[in-house]
Amino acid sequence: MGVMPGDYGERVPKSRNTFSSWPRRLAQRAVHAGWAWAQRTGSVTAEHPGRLRFGSMGTGTRLAFPLGTVFGEPWIHLGAHCIIGEQVTLTAGLMPGLELGPDPILRLGDGVVLGRGSHVIADTTVTIGSDCYFGPYVYVTSTNHSYDDPHEPIGKQWPRMDPVEIGPGCWIGTGAVILPGARIGRNVVVAAGAVVRGTVPDHAVVAGAPARVVRRWTPDGGWQPPLRTPAPVPIPEGVTPEQLRALSALDEEAVARLAELDGQDPHRPAGDGTDRLVELEPGS
Repeated sequence: MGVMPGDYGERVPKSRNTFSSWPRRLAQRAVHAGWAWAQRTGSVTAEHPGRLRFGSMGTGTRLAFPLGTVFGEPWIHLGAHCIIGEQVTLTAGLMPGLELGPDPILRLGDGVVLGRGSHVIADTTVTIGSDCYFGPYVYVTSTNHSYDDPHEPIGKQWPRMDPVEIGPGCWIGTGAVILPGARIGRNVVVAAGAVVRGTVPDHAVVAGAPARVVRRWTPDGGWQPPLRTPAPVPIPEGVTPEQLRALSALDEEAVARLAELDGQDPHRPAGDGTDRLVELEPGS
């Protein structure tokens, strides 16, 4: 004879908490508050660098706590208003304590965002341009293992180094790998999981392992192949914040009705919905 759902539910043993409900909630709030305090206090800024002494660190830049591995900081230069996520590794040189000369090894421009768990390994020069955004767990390295001797363990063979350069305005997707010698142009999208080596032109989208160009923009031809979704339409001049808020509150039926009214007026240029938005003003 089958067991009814209600009977089965009654037979599931109930968990027993060590603490009663209110002490447990109080302890939980204390733990969360303590961790939030640790995150605020442990974050690194130019005003509160802690033990770290970067070659330079711009205004508004912050390294989130907990930090990843950081060493060689005198040869790491960070621009202004950068956001370095939790557990991000930033290293200059093969190991801590080396003298690397007078020039920066790892340089980040202004407004760079490095997602949680990313690694930037700069045994030789790595440059990341301004306004680059990295998803989580991106790996950038200027060093690769060599395999000249088939009988020697690969980890014991001297690595090869080649500078890496990532141009301004790029978006690097989650889990992407940027290999030594990569030269990525400006405003490039690197798809999640891509493995990039060699040169990538400006205004390109690359994907795959190894990465290849799957879409590119040029002044003469635009996007090739063409975009599958239309480009965003700018907000018409004269539209007020109140109108936009009212528009966001409309349901699909009301939006369709406005579009229908818009199409019935032959004397107004297509796509100019400013006068219809006036009807959405409070009190109109």
